[in-house]
Amino acid sequence: MTDLVLFGAPGAGKGTQAELMNEWLPVPRVSSGDLFRYNLSNNTELGRLAKTFMDRGELVPDDVTVAMVRERLQRPDCATGVILDGFPRTVAQAEALDALLADMGRRVDAVLFIQVSRESLLGRLAGRWTCPTCGAVYHEVFNPERSKGICDVDGAKLFQRQDDTPETQARRIDVYQEQTAPLEQYYRDQSVLVDIDGEQDIAMVQAQIKAAVQAL
Repeated sequence: MTDLVLFGAPGAGKGTQAELMNEWLPVPRVSSGDLFRYNLSNNTELGRLAKTFMDRGELVPDDVTVAMVRERLQRPDCATGVILDGFPRTVAQAEALDALLADMGRRVDAVLFIQVSRESLLGRLAGRWTCPTCGAVYHEVFNPERSKGICDVDGAKLFQRQDDTPETQARRIDVYQEQTAPLEQYYRDQSVLVDIDGEQDIAMVQAQIKAAVQAL
């Protein structure tokens, strides 16, 4: 049984690392975003309940999110463990996760804390540009276009979406610091937090994660 939490700020690379982990760790990745999309698109009871809050522009209450997680963890493919990505986001959610896992005779075995500086996070998040016609996505540092501001595929002028601007991404990181960063101390106090250097290249980060999981 291996129940893991991937923890880190937006842009830390949690999704990428979770996908790589699935190549050697035979437990499913469960992200909060995927859970919401599944329940909304399949019009489940929980999806309909969540939609009532979303339609009013309100945050979905923790008990609804936790119920989605509980339902997912009770499926057969999660019987031997799970990689949680994007959940929990708050100490209250972490406490709820501990309680639901305890009900199943399980616990969080490790929280893999991918640490990346604010400067690096902004560099990763705020440099994306998109083609309005073909949808190709470029990055000023990691995947630049050949001609500045012009799509390699069809020559259209690239634009920056509102949620890709430096100001928007800076706010995302601020919200993380306010709401999610306190989880670091919560899990450190439980002696399950494992520090991962997220400033390394993707392969090196994955190697550090693999070593940490194999040491459990």
